[in-house]
Amino acid sequence: MQKEEQVSFLAEKIRQADAVLIGGGSGLFSAAGYNHYHWLPYMEECLQDFKEWYGLKSPFDGFYYCYSSPEQQWAYYARYIQSMWDAPTGQPYYDLRDIVAEKEVFVLTTNIDMQFERIFQKERICDYQGNIGYFQCSQPCHDQIYSNVKMIRRMNENIRELRVTSELLPRCNECGRIMVPWVRDDTFLEGKDWREGVRRYENFLKKYLMNGTDKNVVLLELGVGEMTPSIIKLPFWEMTYKNEKVFYACLNQKKSSDPEHIKDKGIYIAGDLAETLRDLKENIAGKEM
Repeated sequence: MQKEEQVSFLAEKIRQADAVLIGGGSGLFSAAGYNHYHWLPYMEECLQDFKEWYGLKSPFDGFYYCYSSPEQQWAYYARYIQSMWDAPTGQPYYDLRDIVAEKEVFVLTTNIDMQFERIFQKERICDYQGNIGYFQCSQPCHDQIYSNVKMIRRMNENIRELRVTSELLPRCNECGRIMVPWVRDDTFLEGKDWREGVRRYENFLKKYLMNGTDKNVVLLELGVGEMTPSIIKLPFWEMTYKNEKVFYACLNQKKSSDPEHIKDKGIYIAGDLAETLRDLKENIAGKEM
């Protein structure tokens, strides 16, 4: 099928669906004009002075750079995180909202950038890798995460020579250790907030994909790479294989893996993800008029 035919075919599958499970990866964030792995205009403008001084190859390069002091590290963290808070909601996310507007929907995402939270209610999202809008204790000594927007803005207002002052370093109220962004690493807190997100996801699966349910479900995989396939990609393949009424759709910039065991129950649409979602929205809207 040509891409236009593929989009029309997927639109019909979504129209017939009782529910849509979205698997959102970093490619969707990139389609919105942002990127953690390459310099695109928005992020480069926000972080230009750090990029030039440290010779950073990407925004994530700066996130994992070995700085000489916490004051230098947190100057970068503060600017980087504020860029996420301030980033306008990407058009692909608005298009996605319209595509699934009439459906029961849930989002499983490995993204940490807070874009999905602009579009869908918290109860419909599982941030499996965390959310950069929160801090946690680096130990962690207790089970709580904290919205960081006020601390981040204060640090940004006080960056001097690519450093923040020592007194502005975010410290845990319980043990005094420096806090860290609530994103997946060796200190990641899989506490009550993370478990609640996983529980929401499992409840959605129980309702629409388990216990002999007779529901038509579309698994909509968007911009998911193969760095951590065990979170979205492989489970989506397994659910498609095991459930007669599940249909799998993989939308990505480039052609993705095409597993033999679900070749008759899936579609793979390669190309600019922003354009694909726009076309999909227009197709669904056109048929509903």
